[in-house]
Amino acid sequence: MDVSMTLWVTTVLGLCALIAVDFFIGLKPHDVSIKEAGIWTVVWIVLAALFGVGLLVAGESQASGEFFAGFITEKSLSVDNLFVFILIMAKFSVPTHLQQRVLLFGVLIALVLRAIFIAAGAAVIANFSWVFYIFGAFLIYTAWKLIQEARADEEEEDWEENRLLKSIEKKFGVSDQYEGTKLFIRKNGKKIMTPLMVVMLAIGTTDVLFAMDSIPAIFGLTQDPYIVFTANAFALMGLRQLYFLIGGLLRKLVHLSYGLSVILGFIGVKLVLHALHENGVHVPEISIPVSLSVICGVLVITTITSLIASKKQEQQKQAAAEATAGETEKDSIEA
Repeated sequence: MDVSMTLWVTTVLGLCALIAVDFFIGLKPHDVSIKEAGIWTVVWIVLAALFGVGLLVAGESQASGEFFAGFITEKSLSVDNLFVFILIMAKFSVPTHLQQRVLLFGVLIALVLRAIFIAAGAAVIANFSWVFYIFGAFLIYTAWKLIQEARADEEEEDWEENRLLKSIEKKFGVSDQYEGTKLFIRKNGKKIMTPLMVVMLAIGTTDVLFAMDSIPAIFGLTQDPYIVFTANAFALMGLRQLYFLIGGLLRKLVHLSYGLSVILGFIGVKLVLHALHENGVHVPEISIPVSLSVICGVLVITTITSLIASKKQEQQKQAAAEATAGETEKDSIEA
């Protein structure tokens, strides 16, 4: 897709305007209701759909297909990342009325860092086609690792701060309590961070780790930096509302890791085939319509099987609880 500087500037300004609207909506700290989160989640998805349809109407059918495939992939990967955000919120005991502020600034940090990653990735791909082999191998390895973690059936119960965050805390110092929406305060004549600033940095920098698999994944679907950036932007901008909407439902998606591993493995294979094709090897290439069908199909199947499995688990737990209660009542009667 031939993207002029004017279109780039217009797109960035448009996204900034949307972010500004989102910011002013969440300017006043408050507990986000399911209704509010649901409405704005739909709004962001509709905006992304309109953007993709706009590309199609403009005669960029391939770019439109790549955008939808990239957006759905990034969105599905971000859902898995929300569980880590929940752990971070719990780790720092973030008050519920401040959580939306944390997510808003955290996502903004993540968007800026991802833009840097995308620019670097595009530059590398433009000059070194062999990098597709590395991206492909990395995604296949990540897919295998996700399967191993899912089969281990071990849930991550805590979150540890990364080295960058620890070094920032050590340099600036952190107050021992939240100070409303303040990010910095003065204590004994020294400017120190509040826990609110720390958790914002935690969300933003942790997303960089998530980008290590999501950025190569979307480059496996399209090498157009414009599509990569816009797909990431739309996927990230609705993340705050999605957090409040499905935060309590994440544990029900028990097969999500399996679904994501299939998607990442599929895109990894697609990257390797593309690299071989670029090197003159006659191998079949996977088209965008096929990629989009596989990604959507895997997510639908994963969601259905997850809900069925989680329902069975709840029934088993309830039966076990009833059995335990019955035994306890029986023992008390005999006594």
